[in-house]
Amino acid sequence: MQITAEQLKSVLHRQLSGGAHAAQTALCAALLAAGFVLTGASASAQTSAQGKVAQPAADCRSPMRLATRKSVTAAGDKTGMVYVPGGAFIMGSDRQLPEERSAHTVEVSGFWIDSREVTNAQFAEFVRATGYITHAERANNPGSAVFVAPSELPQGARTSQWWKYIESANWRQPEGEGSSIEGRERHPVVHVTYEDALAYANWRGHDLPTEAEWEYAARGGDREEIGARTAYDGEKPIANTWQGVFPVLNTAEDGFVGTAPVGCFSPNGYGLYDMIGNVWEWTSDWYRRGHVNVAAVNPKGPPGLAPLAPGSAPSRVIKGGSHLCAANYCARYRTTSRQPQEADLGTSHVGFRTVVRDQGSSTKEAKANVGK
Repeated sequence: MQITAEQLKSVLHRQLSGGAHAAQTALCAALLAAGFVLTGASASAQTSAQGKVAQPAADCRSPMRLATRKSVTAAGDKTGMVYVPGGAFIMGSDRQLPEERSAHTVEVSGFWIDSREVTNAQFAEFVRATGYITHAERANNPGSAVFVAPSELPQGARTSQWWKYIESANWRQPEGEGSSIEGRERHPVVHVTYEDALAYANWRGHDLPTEAEWEYAARGGDREEIGARTAYDGEKPIANTWQGVFPVLNTAEDGFVGTAPVGCFSPNGYGLYDMIGNVWEWTSDWYRRGHVNVAAVNPKGPPGLAPLAPGSAPSRVIKGGSHLCAANYCARYRTTSRQPQEADLGTSHVGFRTVVRDQGSSTKEAKANVGK
């Protein structure tokens, strides 16, 4: 049998109330498992265009101070950063997915971290100042991976049905030729490889966070996994993720289809925005499945590793989940979640933020400068 996206949405509206995302997922999955095939335009294509607001979420379009090369100091430019005091926490999880195990005690020194993901406007400033050319723009191997919502989804769906490698896609034209970042200056920059992200960080006198630093900051002061932030407060979306059934129905209950401007959702306890959802974020750690169950101080992950699959590049750890994470797919919108990403491959759902390891900052100075 076949069912259109509109019919599927109609079923949801008749059977459910209150935006119960878990129930929606179960019902839609049951329909698909029973032999229904989604046809016609996908729900995500029928709502608003990529990144446009479907429903007002928050005033997240106020001007931002941009870092320029002139403002970079020897200690690293700290415009738009927040100081995270050092401490110990339980990294990883024994309650979630296998790659998050084992939970173990980690201590990190204090550091500064961007309060928001690096935006298109900020990355454009870097490119103007340096002439940098990203991986996706280089003539020897142009292009990047783009999520394209499928118009139909037979049973036995494969990721190749919604991920497309588009040679004309890059940070300037996120969906390929004919697209642009005009009107999306406040959105997180995407289609950046690990090397691209590190080049921007170094230009600012910064670095990319280790996985331990990122997870510690994402906890917002919670030392244990229990109570740590996820993408939902009960049934209410509090981060930019996918509501409905991926990849065929995005109800956009959070107000967005695709990326959102940075800072549209409330910050965590450290004043950091979008640590969960919007885009995955690069860390400096090489990826391996799981954590070594040994207490550590300022761990930097394993040394360089072999590719996870023949013909692919070695992978770095990405954290935080993205606007494509749904209850029925990915579901990695938790602080302990982690995933491998080929270091030389950009995508439309991976971005980054940067850190400055400023261990000389006093607690008094840190408190005085939080959020500045």
